[in-house]
Amino acid sequence: MFVPVKTKDGQQLMPLHAARARKLIKKGEATPYWSNGIYCIRLNKEPSDRETQEICVGVDPGSKKEGFTVKSEVHTYLNIQADAHTHTSKKVKNRRELRRGRRSRKCPNRKKKPHNLSNMKRIPAGTRARWDWKLRILNWSSKLYPVTQVCVEDIKARTKQYQKKWNQSFSPIEVGKQWFYSEIEKRWQLHTLLGHETKDIRDKLGLKKSKDKKAETFNAHCVDSWCLAYHVLGGDPIVDNTDIFCISPISIQRRNLHREIPKKGGIRTRYGGTRCLGYTKGTLVKSIKWGLCWISGHQNGKINLTQMTTGKHRPQQKLESFKILKRLNFKYKVATSPS
Repeated sequence: MFVPVKTKDGQQLMPLHAARARKLIKKGEATPYWSNGIYCIRLNKEPSDRETQEICVGVDPGSKKEGFTVKSEVHTYLNIQADAHTHTSKKVKNRRELRRGRRSRKCPNRKKKPHNLSNMKRIPAGTRARWDWKLRILNWSSKLYPVTQVCVEDIKARTKQYQKKWNQSFSPIEVGKQWFYSEIEKRWQLHTLLGHETKDIRDKLGLKKSKDKKAETFNAHCVDSWCLAYHVLGGDPIVDNTDIFCISPISIQRRNLHREIPKKGGIRTRYGGTRCLGYTKGTLVKSIKWGLCWISGHQNGKINLTQMTTGKHRPQQKLESFKILKRLNFKYKVATSPS
C-alpha cells in the first residue's frame, strides 16, 4: 500500500510506502489527513527531492460503471470504480414538465420566454454532468498524485443513415467526448485507444474481463483502465494491486422547494435544498451510534443521516449525537478484489 504525499506548499510528490509514512508521522515530520476516504500525509519539512516520475490515469468510460487506474511504470497506486452520472437528464425533463404544468394553473407565474438557447453553443445538461463527473475524478486524482498523462478508451457514437439530424455532430456522446478531451489537454497529455485495441492488450497480457458489469471487482472495469495506463507507461505485465475504491455521486435535490405532488388540502411539504440546520448536505460526520455517515436532510429540528457502509437512512438524529468531520465530494467504500 502506498500513501499520497504533499509538501507544505501543496506540491504532490511520489507516494510513499505505508511503513515509511508511519515513521515520518511518528517523528513529527509529517501530518496525516484524509481526502475523500484516501489516507494521505503532508510533510512538515522541506523534502530532500522534489523530482517525480511519470504517472498515467487510465479511463474506461461506461454507461453504468466506469473504471479509473492511477499507475506509474513500477506500481499501481489506485483503482477506482465509479457509478456513472445518469440522473441529470431525468431531472431536467421532470423540471420542464412541472414548469409547463404551473403555467396552465391559475397562479402567479412568468410568461413563457423565447427559446434563446437554440442558437448558442452549449452542451446539454445531462451530457455535461456525465462527462464532467469523469473530469472531477481526474482533478481529485491529480490532487493525490502527480498525474502527467491520461489515456481514455475512445468510444464511438452510433450513427443513423439517411437522417440529416442524427450523425456524429449531433450525438450527445460525440459532443460530450470532444469537450472532455479538450479539458484534459489543458492540464495533461492525452492518449486514446479504441475498444478493440484495449481488448488486444488485455488478451496479450492474459487478463480476463468479467461479464458482470455491475460487479465490484477489479475484472469488471478497472482491468481495462489498467491496460490503458500500462499501454502508455509499460512496466511489469503482472497486476500488482487489484483492490478497488468504489465511489458514486451524491444525489441532492438542490432547487426543489416542495414536493411535486401535494397532500390532502393542497399542502406541499418542504423538500430539497442544500442546507440542513446550518450544515451542508453531503457532509461527513461520525455518529456515536451509527459510525461514519453523511448528512442527507433534516426534519422536526433534527438531522437525517445516511450510513456510508450500508446506505441505510437514520432519520431525526440529535445534533449532539454526531461530530462534524468534513464535506464529501462523493460517496465511497473500499472493496478488496481476489484477483
